[in-house]
Amino acid sequence: ERIYFRDVDAFLFCTKNPLPLLQIYPYLEKPFLIHVTITPYQKDIEPGVIDKRKIIQAIQELSRLVGAEKIYVRYDPIFLSPKYSLDYHIRAFEKLCKQLQGSVKHYIISFLDIYKNVLRHQSTLQFQEMTLETYDLLGPAMVRISKKYGATVQTCAEGSIMHRYGFLPNDCLDEKLAQSLTGKRGFSKWKARKGKCQCVQMVDIGAYNSCQHYCQYCYANYDEKQILKRVQSHDENSSLLIGHLQKDDILRDRKVS
Repeated sequence: ERIYFRDVDAFLFCTKNPLPLLQIYPYLEKPFLIHVTITPYQKDIEPGVIDKRKIIQAIQELSRLVGAEKIYVRYDPIFLSPKYSLDYHIRAFEKLCKQLQGSVKHYIISFLDIYKNVLRHQSTLQFQEMTLETYDLLGPAMVRISKKYGATVQTCAEGSIMHRYGFLPNDCLDEKLAQSLTGKRGFSKWKARKGKCQCVQMVDIGAYNSCQHYCQYCYANYDEKQILKRVQSHDENSSLLIGHLQKDDILRDRKVS
């Protein structure tokens, strides 16, 4: 499927490495938001993610250049383990909010989903079941911390489980936010995530098994043996993320109603 920029209303960039955005943002001719994921996990869980200090510095610089309202930080996924305990997360979240005070006004969290890749890496993750008691301790703490540093906190595709603690009932890109961003009305719901969120319909541009972060909890890398091969097939001059168009490929225009 081919997407034409003339049909694009806005961009939502989701990344763990915002450094390249510092170079390209001046050339964006459409409205945009930036979601940057920062977790407190170390190299045992995220072996390929760049130094978190560089990520924080990039967020601070982007916020200065484009405005804090365009920057959302995703603290997700959250999982508990003997190493990454509840107290660990609360302390890490407060440290992050303190470092980004004034640069970020919105935080989004979610919890670990049990994908095949997650089960494959269970010996490394050692994730534990989230209980109601866990939510009762974590929820109020994250609301208190975010308010302390002048920010809001909400969930992504987690239903209403955290609303009782004061989490905003917002979605990552709901119709109200899309309207304020683009000036347009009448966006349909995102069919790909029906029942899980109320975000507007979007086109997800990405390729599975192509990320060299090798995060142990990732759903998009379900066959890590393919990653290097796919990365080596990337050509920045190609119209495809991976490889080139072949003679027997069929192109269809992607339309979102």
